[in-house]
Amino acid sequence: MFRPAQRILSLHFPHLPTDRIARARWGRSWLSDGRPDHPPIVFSAKENNAMRIAALDGHAESLKLARGQGIAEARAMHPDLEVLPADPVADAAFLNALADWCDRYTPLIALDGADGLHLDITGCAHLHRGEEALIEDVLARLFELGVETRGAIASSAALAGALARQGRQGVVAPGEEEAALAPLPVAALRLPQSTVDLLIRLGLTHAADLLQAPRAALARRFGPMPFLRLDQALGLDEEPLSPRLPVASLSVERRLAEPVSSEEDILGLALKLAQGLKTRLEERGEGGRLFELLLFRVDGKVFRLKAGTSTPLRDPPRIAALYRERLTAVHDALDAGFGFEMLRLCVLKAEAFAAVQDDFSGRPDQGRSLADFADRVMARFGANSLLVSVPTASHVPERAAPIRPLGDWLAEFGQPAGRALSAAGPAAMRQDLSAFVPAGRSLPAGDCPVWPVESMPIRPLRMLKHPEPVEVHAAHVPDGPPERFSWRRAVYRVTRAEGPERIAAEWWIDGEAAPTRDYFRIEDEAGRRFWMFRNGLFGRECAHPGWFMHGIFA
Repeated sequence: MFRPAQRILSLHFPHLPTDRIARARWGRSWLSDGRPDHPPIVFSAKENNAMRIAALDGHAESLKLARGQGIAEARAMHPDLEVLPADPVADAAFLNALADWCDRYTPLIALDGADGLHLDITGCAHLHRGEEALIEDVLARLFELGVETRGAIASSAALAGALARQGRQGVVAPGEEEAALAPLPVAALRLPQSTVDLLIRLGLTHAADLLQAPRAALARRFGPMPFLRLDQALGLDEEPLSPRLPVASLSVERRLAEPVSSEEDILGLALKLAQGLKTRLEERGEGGRLFELLLFRVDGKVFRLKAGTSTPLRDPPRIAALYRERLTAVHDALDAGFGFEMLRLCVLKAEAFAAVQDDFSGRPDQGRSLADFADRVMARFGANSLLVSVPTASHVPERAAPIRPLGDWLAEFGQPAGRALSAAGPAAMRQDLSAFVPAGRSLPAGDCPVWPVESMPIRPLRMLKHPEPVEVHAAHVPDGPPERFSWRRAVYRVTRAEGPERIAAEWWIDGEAAPTRDYFRIEDEAGRRFWMFRNGLFGRECAHPGWFMHGIFA
């Protein structure tokens, strides 16, 4: 199959921190309207026990200030200088917001240090009337958003990034890589500063000098790194990009002539996008398990709304219903502003879809109501809003059926768990313990078979999260139940007891050597029933075994 040559658009933001401040102070149009009459701005950070310039704006650069210069020296040169503390966290958030904005051009976006981006536009340029038009559109839009940007397109990220950082904007056509690389200084090759200094002292100041120099002799002096960087820039040595976000297996988008802002308009477009996904999912024999709806606001902000499902899904109305719940959940946080100009629906995770034949009612798979309900609840309240008791091969009660978020359980076990959820109705939840286990029930070790209710060990309906200490005042020694005990500042007198049910330590789990437990079902004078255990065998494992409350019967 033909694979087009890689094409990378690299963007460099030379004044990213100060652009962030300028946008906040003077609005997004500060670049197009002209910078207000304001003193130069620099950011300070501690370096080698001295406060130095970490970032600065264009006005400060025009006054001969530079990164790494001491703050005291800079203030002496320009007393009206405005000095702000560096904030790398805020700068990183701003860079990620710009990466989200660039998602309208391609989903394959990688970070390039703390002030740059790489966009893999392979096969995308024709959607924007060619590479020249694409880079002009990107730079013009970012200028309108108040972000100073330099950009270049080439066949490798190394070359495009080097050109952008050197201010040599434009498009390098395939086959012209060496001519574009030759005039760049060796500092543009991403070499260690010590290597750059030594190369310059030897008179090798530009990439052209390295291209013409004998490789064997220089490799013995500098190692392979300089020529590796040259080959990466020329595209002779592959340097794959690492996308900052998972890349969708399928996606459809809609660019709008007029922005939309109402919830009904968004849901209507989501339904149309889901219809576009359905055909492609059918061709692949798959259904989506995790969807993401991207809303691109006209001012550049991007909202990402994810919705997961318990079973593979490709029915457009059901997908739209999930996003009705998501929009309800994020209603206050979703600020439409002046509207959304573009929407994209992606499938982040897909699985094989098992087709279901219609019955005589004409409605396929009528047992999905519980799965639909779970999907909608998780879409609105989050993946951790529903809990499920998961059977585990353990005799220890608190391990036998731990409570886990339904979303985590589905993510771990995938389609089999989703099918179990779809099949589970009220009756199935009582009978199929391999899918759902009531809180407090325990299953035997091994393959966790389904037990008849009448033969199951009796367990309380309410299990305590952690066994709580109990003070026993009198008990039948050595293996008998308590006669009187205190728990939670109340004293109880035992009238009836059953047991013990002995549960030994699971020695095969990392050599566990916990004391043996003797469980008793206890009833007091008021008819209250408890489930408690003696921790340790009297006289064999410990001289004075402790007692613990583990559950309460209904």
